[in-house]
Amino acid sequence: MWKIALVQLICYSHLYIVEIIFNKNMRLKSNIVKVSLGTMIAFGLVAAVAQADHSWGNYHWGRNANPFTLKLGDNVSSIWDPYLVEASNDWDTSAVLNTMVVAGNAGNPKRCRAVSGRVEVCNSKYGFNGWLGVASIWVNGSHITQGTVKVNDSYFSTPTYNSPEWRRLVMCQEIAHTLGLDHQDEDFSNPNLGTCMDYTNNPAGPLSNEHPNLHDYAELELIYNHLDSIVTVGQSITRKENSQEATEEAGLGNSIRRDKKGRASLYENNLGNGKKQLTFILWSE
Repeated sequence: MWKIALVQLICYSHLYIVEIIFNKNMRLKSNIVKVSLGTMIAFGLVAAVAQADHSWGNYHWGRNANPFTLKLGDNVSSIWDPYLVEASNDWDTSAVLNTMVVAGNAGNPKRCRAVSGRVEVCNSKYGFNGWLGVASIWVNGSHITQGTVKVNDSYFSTPTYNSPEWRRLVMCQEIAHTLGLDHQDEDFSNPNLGTCMDYTNNPAGPLSNEHPNLHDYAELELIYNHLDSIVTVGQSITRKENSQEATEEAGLGNSIRRDKKGRASLYENNLGNGKKQLTFILWSE
């Protein structure tokens, strides 16, 4: 299988290979792309992948070793559980981090309270307000301290979005934002890039946008290619100290980016003293 994958890599493109790996043989996926970017570059296989550049403002979890473990709190219903586990497995394939689905601690999923040092993932009927998914991170300087993901059942209960491919794309993309990844492309009308970090009207493709691709793993290695003197992942503080308490009434803050359709897609709430809350919104079509 390695020889087949290498021939495909040389003769076609990494996007085509990722499509095969992710949609035809999930076991093959984990065996191949778990190889570190440095090893792949040493073999001269991924020159294009090494040029990945879609980090989110240099935001990253503070840690003093790689790979590090990020807990994903499961506050979702049974219909979403398989997609949360699948997205966790996808990102766990990265050479620099491990994701672990654990019992949720967000309280009411509609509120989805953040917990320091981890990401809480929630679903609820948040209303027909235009968005499919929302990812928020709280940062101190460039270090992520906590995160939340919300998926909107008001839309996922409709025929348009109630499908495995839409659920996979949105869950995969929103969790990725809490890792420090940005989108690869934000034009819904462009051909699929074969990654969940690509806006699309058709997640199933071709190419499928239901999983990460090699560019995503390469970018994670670039983001986490250094170690920090402070640790923010896995740390815990009391609820009274939780920075989310100060932001719930203040809302999302100021819009700092718009998508190709002119809709606000990224918000920043300045909390003072170098602390911010940032929120990505994935709108429905």
